[in-house]
Amino acid sequence: MARPVIPLTDPKCEAAKPRDKEYKLFDGQGLYLLVKPSGVKSWRFKYTKPDGRAGLTAFGSYPALGLKAARQCRAEALELLALGVDPIEHARQSKIEAAAAAANTFKAIALEWHAVGARKWSPAHAATILRRMESHLFPMLGARPVADLKTRDLLAPLKVAEQRDALDLASRLRQYLDGIMRMAVQHGHIDSNPARDLLGATATRKASHRPALPLERLPELLGRADAYSGRRLTRLAVQLTLLVFIRSSELRFARWEEIDFARAQWTIPGERAAIEGVKHSHRGAKMGTPHLVPLSRQALALLEQVRQLTGRHELVFPGDHHHWKPMSENTVNAALRRMGYDTKTQVCGHGFRAMACSALVESGLWSRDAVERQMSHQERNGVRAAYIHKAEHIEERRLMCQWWSDYLDACREQFITPYDFAHRGEAGGNVVTIKRA
Repeated sequence: MARPVIPLTDPKCEAAKPRDKEYKLFDGQGLYLLVKPSGVKSWRFKYTKPDGRAGLTAFGSYPALGLKAARQCRAEALELLALGVDPIEHARQSKIEAAAAAANTFKAIALEWHAVGARKWSPAHAATILRRMESHLFPMLGARPVADLKTRDLLAPLKVAEQRDALDLASRLRQYLDGIMRMAVQHGHIDSNPARDLLGATATRKASHRPALPLERLPELLGRADAYSGRRLTRLAVQLTLLVFIRSSELRFARWEEIDFARAQWTIPGERAAIEGVKHSHRGAKMGTPHLVPLSRQALALLEQVRQLTGRHELVFPGDHHHWKPMSENTVNAALRRMGYDTKTQVCGHGFRAMACSALVESGLWSRDAVERQMSHQERNGVRAAYIHKAEHIEERRLMCQWWSDYLDACREQFITPYDFAHRGEAGGNVVTIKRA
């Protein structure tokens, strides 16, 4: 008959003195305190493994781990054994999972996602995304294991941005979170993507279109531009923007080497050499690929005038004070304000693009693909884009750009609708007959 074990007490554990040989003080159910000659006291648990073999594990040292805590460890081990789980194997697996969780933090997965994306992003865009993550995502989420993150956790940094009325930033961050958590799913760190349910969780700003004049006011706009009394280079910039309807940065950062007068063509590169001290000066065509701009006779004539002023410099449109720095991003809009227009409600430089697009569509002459390509818009249908991404429609676009310049000339004296101008017949003096031929 087994001798009954008298449970230990804290005073008895404290009073245990080292001897010449180690000895054990039993508490029952496999738990005992091992006292070594060195004076070290440690808790041990002796048990029978689920496969019938003897097992022995250590819980910790006394008094760092007290009697009550040691008994709690024993209770947890007995519970695992009742479920057929070896406590030693369970502890080993828990350590592995903890190490994996520490390695698979949100920041670690986010940086891996960023490294993959940076292969296709421009360096500036990659730097912007990393800066946003470091500023808005890592402080709240970076150190947390990605497997522990729920939708409500991912929503927290978005709500911070929303409270600052940075709604565009909140939208960008949501896209980053979706990509990061999707990668976590793909790599087996989590089973489902909790970022999917963030869609619609923050407010969005109502889309606002850049102001543009109705085409009926073209004669007025052209007259005011011709009569502009400010800096000559500014007037030419306004007039050229209306003719070629490219984006502000595409115009401001233009270099003379991009313009081929012999071929009547302006090639805007996907990215330009950065100008030291000038923010965003690396920007080329918005979509990151070269954009061809056919130049009409009128556009070439304007550029000849510009070349007389700035042809000895690298930049087509340098600023007032330094020839190596471009004109201000506000130059065209400031000129429009001097002409008497409210650039927030009536017309701005970017609005010229909408006016040109409207006229080209209303004329009924040009294919959708040619108009979209000239506007440097990206095809959103992936399958369609795969077939047309190399179709420049360049010859049709040459005719189209010349038609637009001719149309503006026709509107200098009196407005005529794009459709009527496009259907004036052979005597109309425009490119329609060439296109039909």
